[in-house]
Amino acid sequence: MPQNEYIEEHIKRHGRRLDHEERMRKREARSAHRASAVAQKTIGLKAKMLNKKRRAEKVQMKKSIKQHEERDVKKSAAPSNPETALPAYLLDREGQKDAKALSSAVKERRKDKAARYSVPLPQVRGIADDEAFKVVKTGKRKQNGWKRMVTKATFVGDNFTRKPPKLERFIRPMGLRFKKAHITHPDLKATFQLPIIGVKKNPQSPMYTQLGVLTKGTIIEVNVSDLGMVTSGGKVVWGKYAQVTNNPENDGCVNGVLLLSS
Repeated sequence: MPQNEYIEEHIKRHGRRLDHEERMRKREARSAHRASAVAQKTIGLKAKMLNKKRRAEKVQMKKSIKQHEERDVKKSAAPSNPETALPAYLLDREGQKDAKALSSAVKERRKDKAARYSVPLPQVRGIADDEAFKVVKTGKRKQNGWKRMVTKATFVGDNFTRKPPKLERFIRPMGLRFKKAHITHPDLKATFQLPIIGVKKNPQSPMYTQLGVLTKGTIIEVNVSDLGMVTSGGKVVWGKYAQVTNNPENDGCVNGVLLLSS
């Protein structure tokens, strides 16, 4: 291994923390405050250099914002072949084209993709970490309670293997693990017990999604191969998304509604 690459090697072997994305997001959100504090304290030549750099950043930011906000702008199009002579009735006209920012097209595509599904529960109650995790004190240094026991229903795959107790940070009890869900088909008005393939998104936090925590409003993927659903091309549909509509830790089972393309 090359020198000074021990951090990259550790990430490759052991991965990152479960809350890495959340920590990075918070660090980026705090960066403005940190930059402001530095700018207020800096004096002399360093202050001039800092102001010049900050001004260039603001100019670039305004340009990008203007480009993103650009919608239907009429621009005169250059002639395709300037050497070609134009007829008399086209001399007083200007070729026009609609210039649309690339970002607007991407946003519209994302919006259309998200609008494919009508979610039964568009809003859910927020869950505090104290409610979802219970502090477990273990080992010699009991005052440093770094372990957490998940008190909500969870899903783990078939090939899941627990870490050694000294390295396990989040404990998911066997009694709160679920492999099947009762999914209601909105068109057929029937309920089926389907195997869970995975947790697609938990609205509470990305960390909950990674841990496979099943709370009210969680989007899960279920195996619908037994229902005989087929695509327009004739292929059998294997996985479909569904939303959890109950509190599994209270009811002892996972209930949900199948999400169908609108």
